[in-house]
Amino acid sequence: MKFIFTLAMKNLARYKRRTVITAIAIALGLMMYVIVDSLLLGIEVESERNLLWYETSSVRIHTKEYWPDRLLYPLEEGIEHPQQVIDILKQEGYTATERTMFKADMILYSDDFGEDGNLSVLVTAIDPDTDNQVFHFEDTLIEGRLLNKGEKEGIVMGSWLAEDIGAKIGYWVTLLTRGNGGFFEAIDVQVVGIVNCPNPNVNRTLIMMDKDSAGTVLGMEGSVTEIDILLPNRADVDTEVIKIQTALDASGLNNLEAQSWREMAKDYLAIAEAKRGGTGIILFLVFIIAAVGISNTMLMAMYERTRELGMMRAMGMKDNHIRLAFIFEAGGIGLLGALAGIVLGALGNIFLVEVGINYGSLLRDMDFGYRVQNIIRGTWSIKSFVIAFVSGIALSMIVSLIPIRRALKMDIPACLRHQ
Repeated sequence: MKFIFTLAMKNLARYKRRTVITAIAIALGLMMYVIVDSLLLGIEVESERNLLWYETSSVRIHTKEYWPDRLLYPLEEGIEHPQQVIDILKQEGYTATERTMFKADMILYSDDFGEDGNLSVLVTAIDPDTDNQVFHFEDTLIEGRLLNKGEKEGIVMGSWLAEDIGAKIGYWVTLLTRGNGGFFEAIDVQVVGIVNCPNPNVNRTLIMMDKDSAGTVLGMEGSVTEIDILLPNRADVDTEVIKIQTALDASGLNNLEAQSWREMAKDYLAIAEAKRGGTGIILFLVFIIAAVGISNTMLMAMYERTRELGMMRAMGMKDNHIRLAFIFEAGGIGLLGALAGIVLGALGNIFLVEVGINYGSLLRDMDFGYRVQNIIRGTWSIKSFVIAFVSGIALSMIVSLIPIRRALKMDIPACLRHQ
């Protein structure tokens, strides 16, 4: 066995050019696999983070009657004593904030023509004192300021929405909506801040105003439609939901229920799952391309050695030993290529993770489901590096069996005559 292994290593050194060329082909294929896998996984990780930070939070509490009609944002199904719930959550060690969501028609104005059309919008009424403890809008402000507690006429708007309607700081709009009970109410508000966050859905639609001011106009009488909760990054969301629900039930608040972000984002997760199947196909195709490159170079290398196989057999070397020697040699080439591929993939991934690829001009005008705005970044995945390393070696060894098997079926004179 030692002789066979030594022979294989000597052949690697003897055919340096072929070894290098074959290893480079393997390295490039594996590098491509690592980079594509990093990008696709990075999109999913960033989308999930942006969903939690700017849309759903980790856990949301609402009344049981609210959830079936959630798409209608029914104000009459609000949480009547939100501060009681907040106090219970604080006792359990949770950070939470109150919000009220309602639909409205936003009436736009221009200096020349007065009323200049309307736009259906979703308004998020927040508690300015606690909202930034759960969500992350504080770091996204690009113009103006954030809301003040009790501010009656101020709104904060998403940057893309502001751009679409030509809104600047000081721009006035009228929100026409139905209050709690069905009455119509018009709210004149002024843009005091513009935010640009990594979540494109939020940038396209966000309008935020003060919760207390909105509650007064809407006749909420202190109630809110939801309470959002922040959980640590590594928390088991499903376990925490059970703990929160248990605390609510123990306090006699049986009309409330806690929902995890996965429940709230079922549509997104369904889309992501479908896309994951598509990305799996992409990765499989990339892997096939890498395998084809490895196969071609290995096949050519082995076929060129047919006469050498014949000579070794003529000198009395057993077929199994010949086969094993060439498998070891192919494995050595695969090892060199796999190591080079991992190094190249890691170097490319450093750029993807730290800098990323800017697709802002494309993502601005289209929605492809993920919550990524401008820059698509990669992420580090030990799994993809392990797959690349093992595959580089395994594919090289497996592919080498084909020409070796064919050559060993030939008789010795035919091998020696092979060109």
